Amino acid sequence: MTKGAFWRLTVRDDFSAGHALRHYEGKCERMHGHNFAVELTVQGQRLTPDTEMLLDFKTLKSGLKTVLDALDHRLLNETPPFDVMNPSSENLARHIWRGMAELLATHDDPQARQVRLYSVTVSEKAAQSATYMEVDD
Repeated sequence: MTKGAFWRLTVRDDFSAGHALRHYEGKCERMHGHNFAVELTVQGQRLTPDTEMLLDFKTLKSGLKTVLDALDHRLLNETPPFDVMNPSSENLARHIWRGMAELLATHDDPQARQVRLYSVTVSEKAAQSATYMEVDD
């Protein structure tokens, strides 16, 4: 866990996709669609000396859009890795996390490489969500 003072930045986006939950006994085992909402949060301890920002929101938004574009308007059960992995909200959150972690780690902006991914939350409906985090303890 990060010690001391830090900032967290959050961006939100969404995508539309269809899926069927494998091995689920109920309606969701049949093909259906969602407008998935995604919330991404990063944290860091250093602001840029010139703009005094942790990271430009546009960097986070464009990275998230890149990851979500591969899922948008797709049948998730036919889209890797969900062609073999169940396309649950939990697995979607982890998949988005991993895609964003890779984008931030290799980004041209050194400030993007300094922030730490904090959480990714995926909601199928406003009343429920799944959050994925990785903790270094």
